[in-house]
Amino acid sequence: MNWVLMAMFLALLIPIYEAWQDENIWQKMLAFASIATKSSIMILIISVLRDDWMIGVVGVLILSVGNAALMLLAHILRRVNEL
Repeated sequence: MNWVLMAMFLALLIPIYEAWQDENIWQKMLAFASIATKSSIMILIISVLRDDWMIGVVGVLILSVGNAALMLLAHILRRVNEL
């Protein structure tokens, strides 16, 4: 199971590099959404390995609320660019 976490961490580096390289705000938002999703899945796997449901609850909250906040920010940025 540790190699799964290591592979997920390496997959997490791809959107970090994309966000660092690209200047387009929408590509950065997509990269940050991908980072949030992958990190919350990693938290859920760690909670299963440690048999700690409180860590799992935090992972689920990040998974559900984190992406919703990112989409709200995307709509605000789109409205500001239209003005």
